[in-house]
Amino acid sequence: MLLSTLFDSPMMFLVVILGIIYALTIHEFAHAAVATYLGDNTAKFSGRVSLNPLAHLDVFGTLMLLLAGFGWGKPVPVNPYNLKYRKWGESFVALAGPISNFISVVLFIVLFKIAALWLAYDNMMLTFLAYLAMINLILGVFNLIPLPPLDGSKVLFTILPSRFNNFKHQLAVNGPWLLLLLLIADNFLGFNIFGHIFNFFIYIIGFFL
Repeated sequence: MLLSTLFDSPMMFLVVILGIIYALTIHEFAHAAVATYLGDNTAKFSGRVSLNPLAHLDVFGTLMLLLAGFGWGKPVPVNPYNLKYRKWGESFVALAGPISNFISVVLFIVLFKIAALWLAYDNMMLTFLAYLAMINLILGVFNLIPLPPLDGSKVLFTILPSRFNNFKHQLAVNGPWLLLLLLIADNFLGFNIFGHIFNFFIYIIGFFL
């Protein structure tokens, strides 16, 4: 539980919270910016083409993050019928979020390497940059899982041919509940499915830091 970190290490709690706020903000901003670029102004008119975290943070999603260890930002409104590319438009918008996180990972690793030339490895700035890289990687990878409402599901639905329409409908209806069950099993029943996936990618980041 993230909230417990507040009492054990307030500075680390601040580092993690700021990292999460950045990762969610850049992720949702990228969705909104690409949707606007592709011709749909729904997100723009909703004030979502913004780097202001308050435009993207969901109150309940943030509370769940603090209390249960998983949460979400405010979904970006998109009208797929306004997008320039009718078939792939939604996928491009969906992929923009994770891609923005992966670009951030590269950026923060480079900044870490530069800062490490002058700072000691236990410096809080280096810790912050390392956490920024890890949090963005985890958020990007997590959102590529092909379960609604995650971004990966939009790509999956685009790739699957029309003969799978019934499967897509069932997944769209039941996917969020399946994802919730997996998250509960991971956090409260000790299955650690996502933990093993994320640890693999965190190991890769550790190799570069």
